Amino acid sequence: MTVRENIRIANCSGYYGDKLSAAKDLVEGGPVDFLTGDYLAELTMGILYSQRLKRGAEMGYVGTFLKQYKDIAQTCQSKGIKIVVNAGGLNPRSMAGELNKINQELSLDMKVAHIEGDDIVGDLKMLKDKGEEFLHMDKNIPLSSSGCQVLTANVYLGAWGIVKALDLGADVVVCPRVTDASLVIGPAAWKFGWKRNDFDKLAGALAAGHIIECGAQTTGGNYAFFEEVETFKNIGYPIAEIYEDGSFMITKHEDTGGLISSGTVTAQLLYEISSPDYINPDVIGHFGSLSLEDLGRDKVMVTGCKGSPPNDSHKVCVNLAGGYRNGMELILTGLDIEEKAETFVTALFDLLGGKDQFDEVTIDLHRTDKANPKTHEEAMAMLRIDLKSKDPNLVGRLFTAKIIELALANYPGFFSKQPPGPGNPFVRYWPTLIDSKYVSEKIHFSNQEHIVLPTITEINEISRDAGVSEIKIGKQDYTEFETIPFGRIIGSRSGDKGGCANLGVWTKTEEIYSFVFHYLTVDQLKSLLPDLDKYDIERYELPNIYSLNFYIKDILEDGASSNTKVDALAKSLGEYLRSKHVNVPKKLIGGVDD
Repeated sequence: MTVRENIRIANCSGYYGDKLSAAKDLVEGGPVDFLTGDYLAELTMGILYSQRLKRGAEMGYVGTFLKQYKDIAQTCQSKGIKIVVNAGGLNPRSMAGELNKINQELSLDMKVAHIEGDDIVGDLKMLKDKGEEFLHMDKNIPLSSSGCQVLTANVYLGAWGIVKALDLGADVVVCPRVTDASLVIGPAAWKFGWKRNDFDKLAGALAAGHIIECGAQTTGGNYAFFEEVETFKNIGYPIAEIYEDGSFMITKHEDTGGLISSGTVTAQLLYEISSPDYINPDVIGHFGSLSLEDLGRDKVMVTGCKGSPPNDSHKVCVNLAGGYRNGMELILTGLDIEEKAETFVTALFDLLGGKDQFDEVTIDLHRTDKANPKTHEEAMAMLRIDLKSKDPNLVGRLFTAKIIELALANYPGFFSKQPPGPGNPFVRYWPTLIDSKYVSEKIHFSNQEHIVLPTITEINEISRDAGVSEIKIGKQDYTEFETIPFGRIIGSRSGDKGGCANLGVWTKTEEIYSFVFHYLTVDQLKSLLPDLDKYDIERYELPNIYSLNFYIKDILEDGASSNTKVDALAKSLGEYLRSKHVNVPKKLIGGVDD
């Protein structure tokens, strides 16, 4: 049997706070060529800004990676494993310096490069003078209309700076804000010597990067059909074995927990996307063209992902100082829940001096109570009151103290599960685009700086026809139906896209997909989930993997830090849909249709 030349890229982190030992487990648990780590959600940039503000200008990076590096550096050097991470955050230079100190301490010869060029917060005025308005990608309004101080502004860089760093001889590449998939595209392009216009190959690596970027979410974590996972003990983290033509296999080390199947891979392909045409700075990957094949236990082959040239703009993550917020949750028990809530809210804002003084007031009554409850807890509902203001005093202890003042002077059965507290600053997320001609990646290695320009500046006009074939989905007529939870025939995965959210749905068979394809329209989704009715929703179809994706605009307001939802990241939205009861053809659930 001929072994195809490949590169094995393992990802040890899907977010800041992921399993600390995952890096060590991956480099010691079996063969890998590269270790990657994705630590930077949009919200994380705001967290790192606060860290730098409190702890000094040399901070602003993901400190937990330093602990991981100490654990793996010697093993990586002895095995020849290279490392590419975005743990540099807002300060890749300082992170690189700390890694060099560790190398010196351990007497290692791991050569470290770091990349800069993403941070444009100091260039905003210059770019505005050149015509950049920083229009909000979802709201189409200029940044100047926000009325907020800019905290951070970081371009999502691509993969070619990583390639350059590896060409120069780096063993460790410390990245700032790059696209998540660039951490995988870079090593693959370097390994095989891909050119900038090898778009199908780059698209394959883009898909691989997207699949493994969130760590254990590909290996059975957060998986709708979690009962298929034999054990979550010692869950393995994902490895992409990428081949020269851009095809790849998703796997994990043997003797680890979790599961890799076409289902777990499909779920992650759908995570945090909008259109199946997945845009990156170096290539647009057309997920509607790829194919999945189970090759055996914990091995899934992915082939055929088409690619086309990137756009002439780069995405920018801007974080704004939104002001201050505070909130409390109160428990209401038994009868007349709505009347109790109204009584309390009226009394509270009378004490506070009215609602108009606040920038935003959100009052939510969550009816978790049941009629004729069997337990004390089943009699309880939750009232949540959230306030926002530019004035920290208005939403500080003054607010929560007034709530406590009413403890013995309002509705019967008053209690809360949280103590009164001060208000906290919150961040508004502002996604925008800038012309790619203003972007350059700066690679620092061995006391020298090297400039890498974006792809769009180096490639002439090339056709963007990806050659994705349209797949017609037939409609069958059924006569016998049964009402069951929707989740018995569909899987789902949902998540945040800044202030928007996506809700991906997939099925295991073509016949079930045909039913879901015609049944689950945007209107039907809103009928099943009426709290989505006020939002603009786009539906995208991926029949090649029996999937639909719904992109829900503005449901998360200005991002995770600013919205007041119980699920601020929309992680459970898909499970909400799966819990709804729908009429399903009996034939699809094991019945017989005449």
